[in-house]
Amino acid sequence: MISSLARRNFLQLMAALAVSEYVSTRGGSGSFPLVSKGKATTLVVSGADHPGVVRVAGDLQADVERVTGVKPALVNALPADGDVVLIGSLGRSPLVDSLVAAGRLDVKGIAGKWETSLTETVRTGGRRVLVITGSDPRGTIYGTYDLSRNIGVSPWYWWDDVPVEHRDELHVQAGRHSLGTPFVKYRGIFVNDENPALGTWAPRYFGPGKAPGHPGGFNHLFWEKVFETLLRLKGNYVWPAVWGRAFAEDDPLNHATAKRYGIVMGTSHEAPMMRGIEEWNRHATAGHDPYGGTGEWSFRRNPDAIRAYWADGIKRMMDEDFEGVVTVGMRGNGDTQLPDGDSIELMQSILTAEQEVLARVTGRDPASIPQVWTLYKEVLRYWDKGLRPPDHVTVVFPDDNWGNLCRLPDRSLPPRAGGYGLYYHFDYVGGGRCYKWVDTSVLANVWEQLDQAAQYGVSRLWVANVGDFKGNELPAQFFLDQAWRPMPLEQVPQWERDFAARNFGRRLAAEIAEVLHTYGTLQARRKPELLNRRITGEGTAIVYDDKMTPFSLVHYRELDRVTEEWRRLGERVSRLAERVPQSCQDAFFELVLYPVKATANLYELRHAEFTNLFYAQQGRVLANDLAATTEARFADDLALAERFNTGIAGGKWQGFQTQPHIDYGDVDRYGPNAPWQQPEKDNVALPDVIFPAVRRITPVSGAEMGVAIDGSEQWWPSSSDAAVLPELSPFSSQPAPFVDVFNRGTEPFGCTLRAEVPWLMVRPSSGRVDKQLRTTVSVDWSRAPKGTTRVPIVVTGAGRTVTVEAVVRNPEVPRAWRQGFMEANGYVSIEAEHHSANIAVDGVRWRRIPGIGRTGAGLKPFPVTAAPREPGRGPRLEYRMTLFTSGEVTVWAYLSPRAGVLPTPGLRYAVSFDDETPQVVDVIKASGADHSLMNRQWERITSDNVNRIATRHVLTPGPHVLRFWMVDPTVVVQKLVVDTGGLRPSYLGPPESTRL
Repeated sequence: MISSLARRNFLQLMAALAVSEYVSTRGGSGSFPLVSKGKATTLVVSGADHPGVVRVAGDLQADVERVTGVKPALVNALPADGDVVLIGSLGRSPLVDSLVAAGRLDVKGIAGKWETSLTETVRTGGRRVLVITGSDPRGTIYGTYDLSRNIGVSPWYWWDDVPVEHRDELHVQAGRHSLGTPFVKYRGIFVNDENPALGTWAPRYFGPGKAPGHPGGFNHLFWEKVFETLLRLKGNYVWPAVWGRAFAEDDPLNHATAKRYGIVMGTSHEAPMMRGIEEWNRHATAGHDPYGGTGEWSFRRNPDAIRAYWADGIKRMMDEDFEGVVTVGMRGNGDTQLPDGDSIELMQSILTAEQEVLARVTGRDPASIPQVWTLYKEVLRYWDKGLRPPDHVTVVFPDDNWGNLCRLPDRSLPPRAGGYGLYYHFDYVGGGRCYKWVDTSVLANVWEQLDQAAQYGVSRLWVANVGDFKGNELPAQFFLDQAWRPMPLEQVPQWERDFAARNFGRRLAAEIAEVLHTYGTLQARRKPELLNRRITGEGTAIVYDDKMTPFSLVHYRELDRVTEEWRRLGERVSRLAERVPQSCQDAFFELVLYPVKATANLYELRHAEFTNLFYAQQGRVLANDLAATTEARFADDLALAERFNTGIAGGKWQGFQTQPHIDYGDVDRYGPNAPWQQPEKDNVALPDVIFPAVRRITPVSGAEMGVAIDGSEQWWPSSSDAAVLPELSPFSSQPAPFVDVFNRGTEPFGCTLRAEVPWLMVRPSSGRVDKQLRTTVSVDWSRAPKGTTRVPIVVTGAGRTVTVEAVVRNPEVPRAWRQGFMEANGYVSIEAEHHSANIAVDGVRWRRIPGIGRTGAGLKPFPVTAAPREPGRGPRLEYRMTLFTSGEVTVWAYLSPRAGVLPTPGLRYAVSFDDETPQVVDVIKASGADHSLMNRQWERITSDNVNRIATRHVLTPGPHVLRFWMVDPTVVVQKLVVDTGGLRPSYLGPPESTRL
């Protein structure tokens, strides 16, 4: 059955397709000439309209001039004759209202709605009037900016220096054009975690803050640019920056600017009653605050002062008459839990007191004042324990800071008058590690989580932590577009192409979109800030190593393979940059080239760095070259940042690209917070250094051979263990195993590698070793005997001999066994999308979501509102495979890291082989991850961006069918690995197995 949201989305999509492009460079039947033959049509806006509408008319004037070079006149009254563009709001513009009263303009489709626009050409008094109107002022503003977008002005023209394509003629096509009514009422951003980047750049560019002693504050000139861009993106709501900043104090004009632009102001989850927490911190000291209290941010110990402080915030909102959504509840000072304990009674008394303050100060029913209670971190536990705010308060459910929702509304309960909201993150400061440097969002995951929220009716308020704003342009725009009109999954690729086309033109749009898409999928594997942390252990015994790569150095050539993927993407974006028009070079660097090239460079840095440390332990002289390579890549990192700061847009962004991203974990340099906090001292960010530091070795005198092999950290002849290569199989999908012959000395030497049988090939089989010679081992399967054969490979050089053993497994495989995925190297590895069957039940089926997995697509049951199913009776995925091993096997399910968002406890799936009874797995219990406690298990699954859960089964050799069953509808499965005894530790898991 099609949901009401789906029906609405379909109808709005059809309407959007009809009006997505309504400006042409050629006139046509019924079209309206905005600019023609060197003349621009006059713009008219009534001075009686909302200041935001009057102001946006000036932006349209400037936009038309940007595109055509012709500046239209802008007047406040209709001229005596001639065509005009009339911009005005219903009920606010006498000029528009007169057209409605005269029957010239039909507004039945928008009147009384929220933020709904209409653009239409009408005739009156012998002339044509292009009317841009709205059901309210913001509806008019959005309609006006939509015309700007259609004539070719990107919302990011200022923030990313996106140029416009010159056009001599602009004609608006006939018809009624509307953006429709937004799905989410309040759609906004949280500018946060703004030091050092935005906090360095903004005061330098716009001037210091106005509060005495606080020059780092953001003044109204800065906020004008934020507000304008937000409105161009169809947003309406802002949580202002909080790192040592106080919006109301940093510039007395800040709130007035928000009002003038038509922005709805709020405050973050830690800042109740329309007052930023920094307002308290600036004026309260130990033992004293401006309200005669103790200076404590404590409702239990300093209640009268806190009430008075809150009252001043609400009074200011009334006096300055700006539109706001009031945050209620209370958290501890500094984004922490309350110092007074977490009793429900205390929080209930806080919520009650806030309602009393609202009623007393405003003289209104608090139910008439928009309010939100954001259940962030520990606050969610109050909800889970049964505490409910007044019904008119919007309850905002957060994600877990890493883009994974924590709760959804209980659909079995009556709707709340205040509805539900969502707080999402594209930037984060906290455990297990900050991520602030570049965009690391994959749109597939963002879409899946936002779609789920929409399907569960979360539609009153969406706000995203966008960090510095600049740097998160793509996910921020996607978030706001999804809030306006939730798009179907199939539309996401087109959205990506449109984003590229709007900013760089259509000629290269598909290629740029593909680069950005690939960038997102690669970034989703792991945040770049975490590239020097390996996490091991299970349960409560989880260990962090901040001097080690998470990717395996020895198994599956994992570090080599992921670095190569980034290297290829970096080369691709460089080639693409050569074809980008000169006018777009600055924008391309800011939006595409810098994040892609800088991240690719960081991967190459980490590859060289950790290979250096590995080789140095073995005394390989090549380690010194890798130390130099690491330092060269570090210099490239600094050079890219310097180009951003001084070489782009005439130095406009000086100081912006200052976010450290390499030295995380350096406890000796900046203290005990280093494992999670950005490199900083005394709250000031430190410039990066290479961490961990590379090592240089002193080679031995003369020539000295060492031998290392694929799959081992040891080297020979140092090790007394046998040197055994990974198994060779006709069904293996791993890279061919290698043997490294390396030099530990100052003089080169010759070496030979000789296999004892002719059907085992070593290439090259001899050579000169200055520093290192890598050889690969392969099998001529047409000549290899059946069964398992152990073949010695004798390596000689510099007076030493090392014997390496190749294990060749060439099983007899009956014809009936040649189906599905084939076991090799002690495992079967399967991408979840490559199922043998996808079996639906009662209209519920697993659906492929491209790009959501770390190594491919993921699958999730749809519709997401489906009821849980009894294990073994729900939709299932089937995977055919053939095993050669008998006994116990372990099935590892690689799942997207998800919380239990539904009111039913747990997050469950089931697994079975063949006809066995399905094993039910509660993911939450199995992993132990708790986002509200932010425990190590939660830090691990979010850092790794996967939740690996195991079940165990006993099987015999032969064909089998693995069945993966839906129990709860919010599970996303990415990959399945059956360990038959040979699985080796790695980050991404082994390559996908051979499929027959």
